[in-house]
Amino acid sequence: MIRAVPFKRYAVIGNPIEHSRSPFIHEEFGRQTGLPVRYERIQAPLDEFARVVSEFFEDGGGLNITVPFKQEAFELAQGHLSTRARLAGAVNTLWMEQGVLHGCNTDGLGLLNDLERLARAPYNKKILLVGAGGAARGVVFPLLDAGCAELRIVNRSAERAHELRQYMLGNMPEAASRLSAGSLAEVEGSWDIVINATSSSLAHTAPRLPAGLYRPGALAYDMVYASRPTPFMQQALEDEADHVADGLGMLVAQAAASFAIWHGVSPKVEPVLHALRQQLLAA
Repeated sequence: MIRAVPFKRYAVIGNPIEHSRSPFIHEEFGRQTGLPVRYERIQAPLDEFARVVSEFFEDGGGLNITVPFKQEAFELAQGHLSTRARLAGAVNTLWMEQGVLHGCNTDGLGLLNDLERLARAPYNKKILLVGAGGAARGVVFPLLDAGCAELRIVNRSAERAHELRQYMLGNMPEAASRLSAGSLAEVEGSWDIVINATSSSLAHTAPRLPAGLYRPGALAYDMVYASRPTPFMQQALEDEADHVADGLGMLVAQAAASFAIWHGVSPKVEPVLHALRQQLLAA
């Protein structure tokens, strides 16, 4: 008699969570790789994240974490964090290994993989990072580690940008000559890649950036994704950026990195990204 292969349980946890496209992405990865995957959304009460995680891992295989719980996940996995998670101060991927909770942050890896897909690998590039919140924090180390020539963090509050710089240099002081910080008003020069790590596009606005930011062939990259160009992308096109992209590829690529941690196999990003883009366009 042929025994059915049991479906392991995986999920994304957040609050709110109804909008998440992670179930579609991971189930597509499962079909692509021939692995049985059951992936769901879990909305945890704001004050019961630790309890929900504990109950999930009684029979679950892995958790993705989204807002507002990434820092709480970081605290739960203390002592068993990847370098990326430790430097980001946040966790978006949890799993059990020999009965111990482990945490990683795959957001930065997702960004790097998407930049490579777009033929804009960070190596030797001048990069302007707009924003100093959680999204920015997750990508500073990966961008520096990938060998960018210069990384400047700018934020509406210059103090937060400087705090993020100091935190990163506390862990990698060798990057001091390549990492700078300031306010939006202090942006100057021209850049190979400008990354919007703020949530401005969700509010249908763009950061207040000066004109003349983009070198020939430069890319404007918005971590937010949408069915049409975001306000930041529109702003960049008006400023004569040669290339613009939203964060849908980053979303799929960071999910692929989580999938590889849990299953030991790396799925192909392109087919799932194409299917997801078609869904957005049809909505």
